[in-house]
Amino acid sequence: MPSAYPFTADLMPLWRVSAFVTGACVGSFLNVCIWRMPRGESVVSPPSHCPQCGHLLPWYENLPLLSWVVLRGKCRHCGGKISPRYLVVEALTALMFLAVWLRVELGGYPLSLVPLWWLVTMLLILTAAIDLKHFIIPDQITYPAMALGLVMAVIWPRHWPPFPATRWQALGQSFLGMILCGGGLALAAAAGKRLFHREALGWGDVKYLAAIGACLGWLPGFFVVLFGALLGSTVGLAMVWRKRKRLRGAIVFGPCLAAATWLWLMAGPEIVRAYLRLATRLAGGG
Repeated sequence: MPSAYPFTADLMPLWRVSAFVTGACVGSFLNVCIWRMPRGESVVSPPSHCPQCGHLLPWYENLPLLSWVVLRGKCRHCGGKISPRYLVVEALTALMFLAVWLRVELGGYPLSLVPLWWLVTMLLILTAAIDLKHFIIPDQITYPAMALGLVMAVIWPRHWPPFPATRWQALGQSFLGMILCGGGLALAAAAGKRLFHREALGWGDVKYLAAIGACLGWLPGFFVVLFGALLGSTVGLAMVWRKRKRLRGAIVFGPCLAAATWLWLMAGPEIVRAYLRLATRLAGGG
């Protein structure tokens, strides 16, 4: 365990449980965002309530994971069904927050990456859930993520090149990532529209990638586009094969970008290093 960590190994289980619980609580808030943002509603007011009868939920009916299970997926006031999505999002966020913590802890990465990667995790969950259902990526998600990425670069510049980076260098790298990733995909979207005479990429996808560039940098952004495109192509081919006809509808790209982002967080640098080793070996053998 790196000596820079401000706690001892015997406290690790407690920190892991804390990461899981934090993720479950954040997942409860993400559920509010997933429901309200596409409808143009505030995520702050009114407080959490039953979407069917409007019954305000007291704290003991709004406990992450537990309340849905205890109430058996129903409103205690009107008996209306509560979507299992609430339980799934809370559990998924809890597990992903824990996975981020373990990735940083076991990989020996600086702890400053935890809040940054948790922010990115929130971004990708919201993007996948909302885009999959409503075919939009709200600006209320991407613009704050861009701003927070720039702010976190100034607060925690340690993970930005050159290592160690000054605050100004980190801010410059974050801004460069936002411009290159967002601008590059914007050019691709404009070129696709001119070539195919229809929207090839949504501008929500462009803003999402700009946010990823601001939070992680241009190289992760390129990785996300590449693997997102590969995943999207695979999904499209699978849909064509299953229906045995030409694909006419657009593929929802946001979930593909979100999945590629998660792949980067969990194994991206290792995948890049393995690719470079393979490319070097093949080039030397040729």
